[in-house]
Amino acid sequence: MSRLPVYLRTLGSLGADQRTCSSEQLATLAGVHSAQVRKDLSFLGVNGTRGIGYDVAALIEHLRRALGLTKNYAVAIVGGGNLGNALGNYAGFATWGFDVVAVVDADPAKVGNVVAGIAVEPLDDLERIVAERDVAIGIIATPARAAQDVADRLIAAGVRSILNFAPAVIEVPAGVDVRRVDLSTELQILTYHLHRR
Repeated sequence: MSRLPVYLRTLGSLGADQRTCSSEQLATLAGVHSAQVRKDLSFLGVNGTRGIGYDVAALIEHLRRALGLTKNYAVAIVGGGNLGNALGNYAGFATWGFDVVAVVDADPAKVGNVVAGIAVEPLDDLERIVAERDVAIGIIATPARAAQDVADRLIAAGVRSILNFAPAVIEVPAGVDVRRVDLSTELQILTYHLHRR
């Protein structure tokens, strides 16, 4: 599943005049083996034509459907600091159908600041915001100590998908999906490889 967004992004970066793409080309651009591409796409029920490859437009549409990207999703960012600000200003969200509808923060000094045209709102309003704006995905961009409480509040408000940028592991009940993005951990993995060389 984690390779599907990579395939979609890769196909989107092809020139507008390229109508077909071989599994070998897609594999090279995505950084995987061509047999893996064929296996992944076959699992989705997509088969290329021998000697021609895959129809790019049809494959993009099929991947978008498989990933649930056929509609827009409302996103709330919790944390209006540097990271929340950077995430709110990331234009790539809108490209893929993720609409940032709110940025909230517990710090009264941040409330009222504008992030990507959206005024930061108080954390106390989180539940109302989730309900009124039909928030489907919560992004946690808080300090580690606040992450669990924010996750609990998002879940209690009805959010079932959370992207956690806080450097903390959060506990969630069954039926809630969490993806953790810990930049410092990723950097430590890179320094491990640098050190081993």
